[in-house]
Amino acid sequence: MTNAMVAGVGMIPFATPRTARPYDVMAPEAIRAALTDAGIALTEVQQAYAGYVYGDSTSGQRALYEVGTTGIPVVNVNNNCSTGSSALWLARQAVASGAADCVLAFGFEQMERGALTMKWPDRPSPFTDFMEIAERRNGASEAPFAAQLFGGAGAEYAERYGVSPETFALVSVKARKHAANNPFAVFRDPVTVEEVMDSPAVFGPLTRLQCCPPTCGAAAAILVSEEFARRRGLRTDVMIRAQAMTTDGPATFDGSLPNLVGAEMSRRAADQVYESAGVDPGDIRVVELHDCFTTNEVLSYEALRLTPDGTAEKFIRDGDNTYGGAVVTNPSGGLLSKGHPLGATGLAQCAELTWQLRGDAGARQVDDVTLALQHNIGLGGAAVVTLYEKVS
Repeated sequence: MTNAMVAGVGMIPFATPRTARPYDVMAPEAIRAALTDAGIALTEVQQAYAGYVYGDSTSGQRALYEVGTTGIPVVNVNNNCSTGSSALWLARQAVASGAADCVLAFGFEQMERGALTMKWPDRPSPFTDFMEIAERRNGASEAPFAAQLFGGAGAEYAERYGVSPETFALVSVKARKHAANNPFAVFRDPVTVEEVMDSPAVFGPLTRLQCCPPTCGAAAAILVSEEFARRRGLRTDVMIRAQAMTTDGPATFDGSLPNLVGAEMSRRAADQVYESAGVDPGDIRVVELHDCFTTNEVLSYEALRLTPDGTAEKFIRDGDNTYGGAVVTNPSGGLLSKGHPLGATGLAQCAELTWQLRGDAGARQVDDVTLALQHNIGLGGAAVVTLYEKVS
């Protein structure tokens, strides 16, 4: 196995569906940015993995062909909200195994306005078992299905540990504060706890300002082997130290709503990464984690072992989740404020953490970063955790 180096990253400013451009305009722009950042031409790329959820088959080819038609293998990937990281996982495997020396992973999404809905009502839903468990616990609701799942999980966690609703709202306040320094983020205006709490109720402790918005956008990364990077004179300052993908196990369906939305699945992936890299969670100073809802950010603090079980409220109120604290979570503004174009999210996280490790994050820069952790989940389900390391 060989190390996979992040030679280049690129993304475009995320946008609301009302103002966004088509996917075959957005994705090529992100790909070109990654190629430019890496200092290579598309003709040097040997494989490509394209992530998207809402689009016809071979949309990845359509997007890449706008940059060039080189005849390389193109694999289209759909793993719900972890789609971008799943494409990255496949690209990293291709490089690490020696199957390819230079691989492109890119993701994009052209989303519709409004909450996520099922697109194929004439066939069994992959969420049938999930919703049956949620409805047994929460009762039937007209709320969007994802809000029912993540809102219910937050309500269960709050009841178990006595967490106040304002604690969840503080996550949105922090997200906006971080996003204010990110030119790629959709929502950059500050909000107060009162504004978050007073926004329309959605489900459980969730209000509208605690739910990530439907977003359009694209991001990309170029992964290369060390040998290819040396031969071509490319930068080798960021590498993927360890990576793991997990899917649902029996614990997902044990009746625990936090496990139903991926807490146990995420913990297994994180533990695999920590063990593989020989890294302690306390060594992590910056994390891009999956904050599709404020409740999931809170659950993820503990799933990733950033703080012990039951202590997330203290972690938040002590400011240990932001600059000056133990670990800066979502310096980009996260899904809540940067936006969540499903296929692009994991690769946007990769871009942010690569910039952090290079020292190129501008006003968002976290001091003395040598390790960076990425966490991306998709219901149904898949969790991808990636550890990046700065190479001196």
